[in-house]
Amino acid sequence: MALFKIEDLSFKYPQQKDAVLKQIHLEIQEGSFVTICGESGCGKTTLLRHLKPALTPYGHRKGKIYFKNQPLESLDDRSQTMKLGYVLQNPEQQIVTDKVWHELAFGLENLGYDTQTIRLRVAEMANFFGITHWFHQSVSELSGGQKQLLNLAAIMAMQPEVLILDEPTAQLDPIAAKSFIEMLKRINVELGVTVILSEHRLEDVLPISSEVIVMEKGEKLIQETVVEVGRFLAKEGHKLFKAMPVAMQVSMATSDVLNESASVVTVRDGRNWLRKWLVVNDVTKGVEPKSRNNHLLVEKTLEKTNVQEILLQLKEVYFKYDRADVDILKGLSYEIKKGKFYAIVGANGTGKTTTLSVIAGLYKPYRGKIKWAKKEIKKAMLPQNPQELFEWPTVREELIEMIKGKNKQNLAQASEEKILEVARLLSITEVLERHPYDLSGGQMQCVALAKILLLEPEVLLLDEPTKGMDASFKEKLGDIFRILISRGMTLIMVSHDLDFCARYSDECALFFDGQVISSGKPHEFFSGNSFYTTSANRMSRDILEGCITSEEVIRACQTHLRGENIGE
Repeated sequence: MALFKIEDLSFKYPQQKDAVLKQIHLEIQEGSFVTICGESGCGKTTLLRHLKPALTPYGHRKGKIYFKNQPLESLDDRSQTMKLGYVLQNPEQQIVTDKVWHELAFGLENLGYDTQTIRLRVAEMANFFGITHWFHQSVSELSGGQKQLLNLAAIMAMQPEVLILDEPTAQLDPIAAKSFIEMLKRINVELGVTVILSEHRLEDVLPISSEVIVMEKGEKLIQETVVEVGRFLAKEGHKLFKAMPVAMQVSMATSDVLNESASVVTVRDGRNWLRKWLVVNDVTKGVEPKSRNNHLLVEKTLEKTNVQEILLQLKEVYFKYDRADVDILKGLSYEIKKGKFYAIVGANGTGKTTTLSVIAGLYKPYRGKIKWAKKEIKKAMLPQNPQELFEWPTVREELIEMIKGKNKQNLAQASEEKILEVARLLSITEVLERHPYDLSGGQMQCVALAKILLLEPEVLLLDEPTKGMDASFKEKLGDIFRILISRGMTLIMVSHDLDFCARYSDECALFFDGQVISSGKPHEFFSGNSFYTTSANRMSRDILEGCITSEEVIRACQTHLRGENIGE
């Protein structure tokens, strides 16, 4: 039975020329697990919000949406709340109480359930989600992963028929994201709840998806199984294929038998396929991809800059937000060199964002030293939540704000030229007249980054800059960062996107308990980790030595087939 049926759905935001959704036709079956993917700004979030009337954006809409063969609008507010569960990207925007137990009960209280029913459902959810040990804690004490899990548990307490999730793992570290996705699988399989989510991190989601919907420029490009979607994107040479699981990318790039290789989806599938491939192609020893083509541009750039110059030294830094609180940073020592790109990874709540804030000068440590190479260094920080930077009704006005008041002979003309330059760089020219809050998560990130770049800082501090971005724009963003480095800028980034860190950073550091406990160049760093590493490394380790990206695995295989020496 079709749970949702959408007929000829089109939608246009106010005062916008082009429609965000264009004649969408699709059905979502009851009990299915559907992943919606596509480039940032393709309409994923707008489509999901149309599946819950209370969240439908304001604008001009055509077409019909049915829920169980009834017009979706016919659902009253109570039925909407109970049957249609919705999880936002940012858990902070959804939590409304101060205690974990109260958050679990809040929705049921609003629906008017009796005390006994509320206590029973809350107890069930606390046990099912494994949160009994922090049941009485304050919400403010939870990590990002725990907050998102609490959001999910609070919604499930109302026993919805469908879960709609918009980039639910965007702010979670890799381990917390895997745990969250595994919980969605349990809800789908064990409880039969239909799951519909938009996601850019497809590595863990696609193996458990029954269907995938690919959107492109507001239209449905394809709706099929994971294998069929992978086969379609590969045949079309579509740029979204780079977002497919690494095992699928590698197997399809190195095999002439497209039908067989398309079914290789998980890391386990990839390892089994790679071992078989080595036997078939008579590879008797490991292959080490000594050529790091993806880092050559950075390396050449760094040769032209004084990379030995120490820009910043953190020495035994301690920090806590309140005198009575526990320490967030605990003897942090780290060294930053000029003109390099540093990536900091680690679990939620370990002190990564706090470190950026301390470096930016927003907070002052109570012990330790922060030593800069010179007194006046212009720093700018991109916050984790881009909405913190928005206060104007259009993107254009947001950008004008950053250069307003500069002493220039022709401010109006100079401002427009500067705005168009940064807008083209970050692919946001088409949304200059849109309200920032009407944009997709990825587009918001781009607008926020554009504002920061207009400040022309020497040191750029980035908190989750790739959050909500599609694979193709991440590649473009990586190139943008290389351009900034070539101009002498220093980048310090906190990120959960391990693949991006592996491809573009010069040095990676693992944060744990308020300290840097491990650091090194990407290949050295990721090759030595079991969980904080890339899917390509998990797939190829002990089989093809030293690979940390899908491109390196593919290059290692193809080079061997050509009989060449790796690195020539």
